[in-house]
Amino acid sequence: MFSAVLIANRGEIAVRIIRTLRELGVRSVAVYSPADLGARHVREADEAVGVSGYLDAEAVIGAARATGAEAVHPGYGFLAENAAFARACAAAGLVFVGPPPAAIEAMGDKIRAKRTVTAADVPVVPGSDEAGLSDAALAEAVARIGLPVLLKPSAGGGGKGMRLIRSADEVPSAIDSARREARGAFGDDTLLVERFIENPRHIEIQVFADTHGAVVHLGERECSLQRRHQKIIEEAPSPLLTEEQRERMGASAIDAARAVGYVGAGTVEYILSADRPDEYYFMEMNTRLQVEHPVTELVTGLDLVELQLRVAAGEPLPFAQDGVRLRGHAAEARVYAEDPARGFLPTGGTVLALSEPGTGAAVRVDSGIAEGTEVGGSYDPMLAKVIAWGPERTTALTRLDRALASYTLLGVPTNIAFLRALIAHPDVAAGRLDTGLVERSLDDLVHDAVPDEVLAAAALERLRALEATGDQDPWAIRDGWRLGEPAWTTWCFSVDGHDPVPVRVRGRSAAAEISVNGAAPVPAALDHGLERGGSAVAYGGRTTAYALAADERTVWVGRDGRTWAVREFVPGAAGSAAGVAGGGVLRSPMPGTVLAVKVAKGDAVTAGQPLVIVEAMKMEHTVTAPVDGIVADLPARTGAQVALDAVLAEITPAPDDDEGRRQ
Repeated sequence: MFSAVLIANRGEIAVRIIRTLRELGVRSVAVYSPADLGARHVREADEAVGVSGYLDAEAVIGAARATGAEAVHPGYGFLAENAAFARACAAAGLVFVGPPPAAIEAMGDKIRAKRTVTAADVPVVPGSDEAGLSDAALAEAVARIGLPVLLKPSAGGGGKGMRLIRSADEVPSAIDSARREARGAFGDDTLLVERFIENPRHIEIQVFADTHGAVVHLGERECSLQRRHQKIIEEAPSPLLTEEQRERMGASAIDAARAVGYVGAGTVEYILSADRPDEYYFMEMNTRLQVEHPVTELVTGLDLVELQLRVAAGEPLPFAQDGVRLRGHAAEARVYAEDPARGFLPTGGTVLALSEPGTGAAVRVDSGIAEGTEVGGSYDPMLAKVIAWGPERTTALTRLDRALASYTLLGVPTNIAFLRALIAHPDVAAGRLDTGLVERSLDDLVHDAVPDEVLAAAALERLRALEATGDQDPWAIRDGWRLGEPAWTTWCFSVDGHDPVPVRVRGRSAAAEISVNGAAPVPAALDHGLERGGSAVAYGGRTTAYALAADERTVWVGRDGRTWAVREFVPGAAGSAAGVAGGGVLRSPMPGTVLAVKVAKGDAVTAGQPLVIVEAMKMEHTVTAPVDGIVADLPARTGAQVALDAVLAEITPAPDDDEGRRQ
């Protein structure tokens, strides 16, 4: 075994790898970018070295050599599937904890991968497998294969650059945007076309191979619950497959791995129709550890990172295929810094309060954050993973839901409440899954209403903060104190784009009266003394536990996995609604970079016309004209950084026909 390993990654996967290295008694070396100086993985590693960025292969290798590391574990993303980096490690005398460069190259290009596995009699999705297709040739392939089709980048995955095309009118714009996104994400805009499988289920097989010729599979993972073609909840085993189907797909995955001389951990991904599970097709092979590897670990009892390290050190796999046993069921939910109500656009901010679920034999949390962590737009928005095990599927999902309910993260909007709603969906509970379920059910999965007691809790927290300043002069505390009857103090709060609501308070935070939106006053009180930093909020005869945290103008209120950012509304300030506000004012839907400005000041535009493209965390969002009109102002500039809700353009609406005739 190695004495020291450098981790060429960040966030939760770096922390995860450090945990196994610590258990093996191996020294861990982390690298960090300037943005990650105080990150959790930096603090938990035995040693850390600063680099210009995680894609700076030369700096990463230099850090490994300078610290005496013998091997480099790439995690996933960044350099994990970079054959040139694997070769550079070998040239520097370092062991790359991953497959041989030739296997990375064979499976890293989807076109080449399909040809390789086809030769090994692995079934593939019908589609184009020619390299370097022009836009015209891609359009011809779409017509030949027949709609609907998936347009996919050849050089990478994760849903980036993927487009579903259902009508011929969409083809030119889909090709254009897919090429741009693929080029930005992978440095390669080569595209391929595949038939879109209706009611598709996404199932993947975990394989492992050593340098002694052994190749095994560790069962499957169900990954059909996705948004934007990216996974959000994964399970092992799949509720769809029979034992016979599992063995057939496992044998096929082993054939695919053997076809490229694979070594280490890999995942062979398949797509199949929920209506015809016997017909499965190879999609791609991920030549690395997967984000969702914990569910396989919980049902097999194996530490996949430890196996990776032992195989990389030249040890044989300690078991054969007949030694693999699947026990119970496991499910994983990915916690993202994103807003499901706004199309899963990335969010950001500072983690003001964090209380993650307790862990044990049935619940596990893989996390890369801590209180004070700054979540920006430079990296993938995944913050943590919550994984639960049960003797059968229903228990595993129930435990996962309870764990998410106990997850408190304030200061950064997340998808936790959405995840709980998705787990509770009847089709999910019944195992009737497909990759379109989230999109079809989104309106039912996103909470919108803001309870009055949340606004009351924010008002009480603001009042408590004023009382805690230490100045006990009654004239200095904003609680409405005066000689005679106490006066009312009024705040105006806005939550997630809802109209501002006045909240009147009088008294002290420990004993007050509150009127929300003009309603009759009710008794209210705040007690900050609960365990795990919680607060008891009494409102109208009911007491509820909440998590509270505040920054300059926002009180964050959390309960049962839901969070509300309750902002003090200041007339004239930028509103919290993104996209369109105030008639023809277009605002940035997320913090990011302006990729393209498609109009000029003075141009006539029509409703729905693309005006500005904003990118964050390698995700593009097109802001369109809300109405017909003229571009009156255009602050957006290509390449400029923009904040959430920054004004991108202003449109002067065209007069309607009746008004034009009257004039």
